Amino acid sequence: MQSIRYRLIEFFIIFILIPVSFALKFPVWIKLAIGLAGFIYVAYVLLKVEHNKFKLREHINWTQFWRRTALKFIAIAIITTVYMYLVDDENLFVVVKTKPGLWVIILFIYSFFSVYPQELIYRTFFFQRYESLFRSHALFIMVNAAVFSLAHIFFKNTLVMILTFIGGILFALTFKKTKSTLLVSIEHAIYGCWLFTVGMGEMLGFPS
Repeated sequence: MQSIRYRLIEFFIIFILIPVSFALKFPVWIKLAIGLAGFIYVAYVLLKVEHNKFKLREHINWTQFWRRTALKFIAIAIITTVYMYLVDDENLFVVVKTKPGLWVIILFIYSFFSVYPQELIYRTFFFQRYESLFRSHALFIMVNAAVFSLAHIFFKNTLVMILTFIGGILFALTFKKTKSTLLVSIEHAIYGCWLFTVGMGEMLGFPS
């Protein structure tokens, strides 16, 4: 286990410096290289330092998970549908109605190639590396949500920052309860796919 100082420097680079730098203007290929290097580092630490094994967690309470997720999803669906109807009704379910093929493809790509890596970094890695540094569980959850929101700063959209902060709290609470990257990834994918479906995808970087 590395020293606290090392982990604090690691935290600053991965969760503060790199996300903020992505909001600056420099070549996209450099950003991609930095992001790939960061993910490789995270995977290395999880496997070689924290001695994780990427396998399905045993004794998952699927019934409880689906019940909790369904209740939260219903609330999110109602709120976002009403919001789109009142604020931007022209884009309400626009991709589903005009480009259903693209809608299906994007849902698949987003769920498998975006959500899971995010949850490995922001929940599995973050919890294992830094949870022990916090005495307050509530503060830890809030910090996790804050850095998750910061990861989306390159969109330069206040609503995106608010949505991802709220999402960060929900995902952090789910991971704290289940300790399952799979479950929190499923929850993340459901909410993210819904935002794309309801018509909020453009501001979140989804192709439209």
